[in-house]
Amino acid sequence: MIFKQLMDSFLIHYLGRFDKFPFNVEMHGDTYQIGEGEPEFTIQVNKDIPKKDLMASTSLALAEAYMRHDIEIKDGDLFNVIAHLLEQSDRLSLDKSALKGLFSFSEKKRDQQRQVSSHYDLGNDFYELWLDPTLSYSCAYFKDDSMTLEQAQKAKVDRTLDKLYLKPGMSLLDIGCGWGYLLIEAAKKYGVKGYGCTLSKEQWKMGQERIEKLGLQDQVTIDLIDYRDLPDKNLSFDRIVSVGMMEHVGRQNYQTYMETANALLKDGGLFLLHSITGNDEEMSDSFMRKYIFPGGVLPSLRELVSIAYDHEFRVQDVESLRRHYYKTLMCWYHNFQAVHDKVEAKRGDEFVRMWDIYLCGCAAAFWIGYIDIHQILMTKGINNELPMTRWY
Repeated sequence: MIFKQLMDSFLIHYLGRFDKFPFNVEMHGDTYQIGEGEPEFTIQVNKDIPKKDLMASTSLALAEAYMRHDIEIKDGDLFNVIAHLLEQSDRLSLDKSALKGLFSFSEKKRDQQRQVSSHYDLGNDFYELWLDPTLSYSCAYFKDDSMTLEQAQKAKVDRTLDKLYLKPGMSLLDIGCGWGYLLIEAAKKYGVKGYGCTLSKEQWKMGQERIEKLGLQDQVTIDLIDYRDLPDKNLSFDRIVSVGMMEHVGRQNYQTYMETANALLKDGGLFLLHSITGNDEEMSDSFMRKYIFPGGVLPSLRELVSIAYDHEFRVQDVESLRRHYYKTLMCWYHNFQAVHDKVEAKRGDEFVRMWDIYLCGCAAAFWIGYIDIHQILMTKGINNELPMTRWY
């Protein structure tokens, strides 16, 4: 189909570059088709998007337009729209100089505490609405398609603890321990002594409640403390685990993070680092940095491995859980959709649509391989006492 009045709107003209997959755009009563073939979805434009916004950051401009209902998705779903656009990410515009505030966040302790709090301290009642009962807010592990989200989250924790080769009496540090579920399971199943740190007051509060309810005060401790302050406590551990925290460290602090872990881990100890990873070292997601994770930065796998070897760590195993995170996020997205009314009543329609973009968009990003997630198992120095096989 030939565009009608193509230049009536810069938006229509601009969307023409995303022609790998066919779709329709409806605007002012007219329909324009992008690409060749049967359209897979329709974008309805209720209010035009300024050229300067599209050129500053296409993804942010489109996301904000969706949040305001300036655009709607018809004859399709949000996942497919985002996935199709991300598969053509090289055609997205991004002018970092026009968005300096989003790409120059402070990585100092006090500022990072505020950044973390802005997301994780939205309230335990909010996360309880759509996470599984374990309150695990990281990638689950689906051994088979029949698993529920709760079963898959428990399987993830079991798999993670198995990799750490825990023995009764060992000490385990969880950097960025969230609500404490992994530490509690380690104490219950392996008889270890667990210590966790978090910057979220809400997570810390629930962690204390969980520990007291189970009577594990002598086995599990969670402190509201920055990981960089842990060496001052003269602690040392047989094992260290960190799940979904590296994304908040900040590129300038990678060496400090790894140096801290190195200082806290005993010789021959195991360190399991679980992190979302980017395919490069670029910071390009303006929507996530503005609305979801201020100051968030994704390390690349090559960065993590390289920095590990700058210290005493030796990589034993690397596992990608990309498709598992896609499925986890789709579970969260569907759970979140089921509680739209409750969330909207308290936080408003724009917040609901923002979180729809976040959850659905991340699922799409993992599905197409725009981002990945890896578990990296390392030893401090050489450890010849571990079993020879991968799945000990």
